[in-house]
Amino acid sequence: MTKNELKKLAAQKSLEEIKSGMVIGLGSGSTFKYALELIAQKIKSGELKDIKGVPSSLETEKRANELGIPVFSLNQVSSIKHQASGIIDVTIDGADEVYPEWSEGSSGEGAKSFHLIKGGGGAHLREKILFQNSKRTVIIIDDSKLSDALGSKSLLPVEVIPFAVESERKFLESLGAKVSLRLDDDGSDYITDEGNLILDADFGGIKNLVELNNLLNNHAGIVEHGLFLDSASVVYCASNDGVKVYTKS
Repeated sequence: MTKNELKKLAAQKSLEEIKSGMVIGLGSGSTFKYALELIAQKIKSGELKDIKGVPSSLETEKRANELGIPVFSLNQVSSIKHQASGIIDVTIDGADEVYPEWSEGSSGEGAKSFHLIKGGGGAHLREKILFQNSKRTVIIIDDSKLSDALGSKSLLPVEVIPFAVESERKFLESLGAKVSLRLDDDGSDYITDEGNLILDADFGGIKNLVELNNLLNNHAGIVEHGLFLDSASVVYCASNDGVKVYTKS
């Protein structure tokens, strides 16, 4: 199967997570677009009713509106739900890289945790906000995204305020990364939905994820980064053999 066929297969399987009446976090990117289209089809057919979609990017919001998916902001569903956390029933999204930390004695489908790199589409700030407000987080990937060392297959996006972009570049380089400023298709600076810039950092295989996560979290000027540690409830991974469902044990 082609990459796109695998992405669609994972997206299709993940929709088993969605029931009528749910508030759904809508991810971003090339894999999630298939899930978005399938959700719209189920709403149109009447199989899914009373769905509230919370988009993670302006691009997803625009596409959801085009497809007829009811769109709400996080603030709107927060006021409806009247609870501090778990205001989103389930968020479905893709990932650039997934490192499963396998449980001892696992059969290969149960993991202690799933560590991710996200942000290839530049929406990792809003995506992380949706994740932390979700009861359940579902990742859809093809098997090429599985990794034995996070950072070995993808760059780590670091969103920074324009005022500090050069100082943040030097900070990331001091941590051992090769750093490039993300550019748009026309060669101009890539601007996030929140008006910031993205530095793509190549760390290679990251040896201490928690240490790097803390260093980035604690450095002023960095708005958000693409390390999502222990943040997925389940991973739907498509390969030519079908879809494997990796669960958190």
